[in-house]
Amino acid sequence: MKRMLPLILTFNLVLVDQLSKYLIIENIPQRSIGASFFGDVLRIVHVRNPGIAFSIGRNLPEPFRSILFTFLPLAVLAFLGVHFYKSDEYTPFQRWMAAGVLGGGIGNLLDRVFRPEGVVDFIDVKIYGFLGMERWPTFNIADSAVVVCGIGIALSLLLTRREKG
Repeated sequence: MKRMLPLILTFNLVLVDQLSKYLIIENIPQRSIGASFFGDVLRIVHVRNPGIAFSIGRNLPEPFRSILFTFLPLAVLAFLGVHFYKSDEYTPFQRWMAAGVLGGGIGNLLDRVFRPEGVVDFIDVKIYGFLGMERWPTFNIADSAVVVCGIGIALSLLLTRREKG
């Protein structure tokens, strides 16, 4: 039972992600800015991403893109979910981080299945030319969970290996 407790994070991430996307769809017209903060450093916008991270693959033919970007993440999430459930290799921290990756992945997968125009993205941040970009690619809560929790797992694995080695 203790190993399943982090699934509370998974459930809550999916819930908050889908609720935030619903609010964006209902209140901000697509391809427009709903609010700006700190000048234009942070904006809440409504865009759709038919691709994956950073809009990779958005120009692929529709049937291929839909199949690839639905079934590939589904397979990865299924593998992670089964490994999460069956493995004793995770530390408690890693288990919570894996639950966060699952929640973010499920949130975006739901968009790919039920929102044919693409994943709803709405957080738009100015980065002042960092990496040659004026603004970071628009993202959402699910994206944030996958990135933050994925980095958490990676750092934890690096630190765990150093301690053992």
